[in-house]
Amino acid sequence: MTPEVARLTNDIMIAVGEQQTYLTRLEHQLKELQTREYLGLKDDPELSLILLIDGLKRFLSSIPQFRSYWLGKKSQFSNLSGGLKGLDSSERKNFGQDLNWFKQTVESELAGIQQRAERLEIEFRLLSERLDVTLPPRPSPIGLIHPISRTIEEITAIFGAMDFVVGEGLDIQTDWYNFGALNIPAHHPARADHDTFYLPGERDGRPLLLRTQTSDAQIITMLNQKPPLRVIAPGRTYRADHDATHSPMFHQCEGLAIDRALTLGHLKGCLIDFLRSFFGIANLPVRFRASYFPFTEPSMEVDIGWNRRTGELGGGGDWLEILGSGMVHARVLANCGLDAREWQGFAFGMGVERLTMLKHGIPDLRLFFESDLRWLRHYGCNPLAPVMLHEAP
Repeated sequence: MTPEVARLTNDIMIAVGEQQTYLTRLEHQLKELQTREYLGLKDDPELSLILLIDGLKRFLSSIPQFRSYWLGKKSQFSNLSGGLKGLDSSERKNFGQDLNWFKQTVESELAGIQQRAERLEIEFRLLSERLDVTLPPRPSPIGLIHPISRTIEEITAIFGAMDFVVGEGLDIQTDWYNFGALNIPAHHPARADHDTFYLPGERDGRPLLLRTQTSDAQIITMLNQKPPLRVIAPGRTYRADHDATHSPMFHQCEGLAIDRALTLGHLKGCLIDFLRSFFGIANLPVRFRASYFPFTEPSMEVDIGWNRRTGELGGGGDWLEILGSGMVHARVLANCGLDAREWQGFAFGMGVERLTMLKHGIPDLRLFFESDLRWLRHYGCNPLAPVMLHEAP
């Protein structure tokens, strides 16, 4: 080996030895930390894991600089390599072999150092990020379902047990689907601007509006599916009204059943079973009163028994209006291409917020839409709790 390469090799081995000594010291510190943890001893301030990991990171980042110092373009090795051109062929061969051996040795030593340092870093990280599985878990807050969402789930589950399916309409609808198909005449107060949100533009030559009821889903279902039908339509509706018991945006659920021999008896049985199951009161008093709706004939309001003084449902001698219902009007059937001499149907509609307020004792409808986390923590529902179906006798 030429003297120049021998001197350079001696220098690099001294530098590599210092690197190996540093890693050996870290390995001893790692073993001491593992022993202290195994014996349950208190942490030693001089053996800070954070400081040791930080120092090891700096060491790993310095390895490329170390390599560049010994093998880079401005290194002694590069200067020696540049002198090969001035040597004769025999000297160039021997000197070149020595330089190649030196380079391979340095590369091998640096690879070993880097591999050793990376293994140490993993060991330190495993020690610092280790979990004590005997500790109790940290409590994490559980998100809650909004009471309106839970009410819709319960309504869907109860009517689903009666073979009803969920139908969907559009929030932005034409006046024909919202009024005309439902036998609501042009002079009806519900069509006035102070009751309905009309929108600019038209669809199919008809004015656009925000639907005031989810009945459009019933019309869409009758136009696109052949009877017999059983469908409910929960969803958002919009009306120009706002106070403690009314909101410009609220939720409704309307239902429709079409078959060849449906009667008022079927309607009454369906709604009585639903109300008693929803409120969980097996003997809940239910009363049907004659009323008027343009889209049903005959029409009925449905009341439930309650105590006006205490607010208790099912008790006392008072009655509380809860929803509207009736047999589907012959004109509505005709508008959807159904022959009223062959098909009969019943329909009903209820306010989701109203049902929720009664079931959970919520006094003000506006609280539903204020996004108050304290209110939601009080009235919210556990998302993991299943929807319960209370069997009516």
